Amino acid sequence: MEFSAQQIAGLVGGTIEGNPAAKVNDFAKIEEGRPGCISFLANMKYAHYLYETESSIVLVNKDFQLEGETKATLIRVENAYETVAKLLTLAESMKPKKKGIDSLAFIDPTAKVGKDCYIGPFVAIGPGAVIGDGVVLHPHVTIGENASVGNNTEIYSNAVIYHDCKVGQNCILHAGCVIGADGFGFAPTSEGYEKIPQIGIVTIEDNVEIGANTCVDRSTMGSTYVRKGVKLDNLVQIAHNDDIGSHTVMSAQVGIAGSTKVGEWCMFGGQVGIAGHATIANRTMAGAQSGIPNSVKKEGTTIMGYPAVDYNAFWRSSVVFKKLPDMSKQIYQMEKEIAELKKRLEIKD
Repeated sequence: MEFSAQQIAGLVGGTIEGNPAAKVNDFAKIEEGRPGCISFLANMKYAHYLYETESSIVLVNKDFQLEGETKATLIRVENAYETVAKLLTLAESMKPKKKGIDSLAFIDPTAKVGKDCYIGPFVAIGPGAVIGDGVVLHPHVTIGENASVGNNTEIYSNAVIYHDCKVGQNCILHAGCVIGADGFGFAPTSEGYEKIPQIGIVTIEDNVEIGANTCVDRSTMGSTYVRKGVKLDNLVQIAHNDDIGSHTVMSAQVGIAGSTKVGEWCMFGGQVGIAGHATIANRTMAGAQSGIPNSVKKEGTTIMGYPAVDYNAFWRSSVVFKKLPDMSKQIYQMEKEIAELKKRLEIKD
């Protein structure tokens, strides 16, 4: 579909500078702009591209100051990043949704499938499973016995929802993610390790997005929880009995050990690791590769490093880290000089 600058400005409450009749039918990054595309400028590192981009329309913040002429029509908005996100969501919602059950899908006779669903080829839905209205299951998805999937959730190829697990409404589960595999529980014995049965489940609440090849393990007893609005990147590990608070986001390769409770609105960079049985306060922010061995009790804490410490303390320490080799040489030299002075004093005595 094609939209004019006038129509887009009306949708987003923006102000036009340039040709209100300029039309677009696609999105493009500002540095890769093409005629007929709309781009946005939110990061000032890319500001120089505005004056050379081929995009027909560019979204900019209201307070952005032009430093030259631009070929593109500008639409000034309160927040260009948020606005383009809304437009992308609108464009995605306008795409026709797949419906129907493929002849190569297997659905157990005791399973329940809601209205307006798409069940792709080689999908397997087990006994007693419940699939809500408008659910999209791409090829090779497996839904286990007595598992449930809420309305309007989309699950991509090769994802697995184990038996008894619950996925809420309006969720997105990407390819290869596994919900409800056994937690890592073994009891040491004289002959090795004996497996501890994991009889709990996983509960994924509404509006959660889970990245490709991410694993959320079932609890030993009770449930592992991923609360509403949580966003997990690819390759994240959520262990048994964890409770991930609402609207928390985690980048790739974060690992949370078992029985840890993470608060609401937390943000974890890539490869953050958290020890088991810890409690992480609401709105905690952890920089990439932080190792958190204990609980974080103060709300709104920003931490980094291993073991994770206050963000500012980490950067002050990093200045010292660089000087450690020279400081080591200086200390060695001082030790030699002190030893020589001691010898001289002993000779005089």
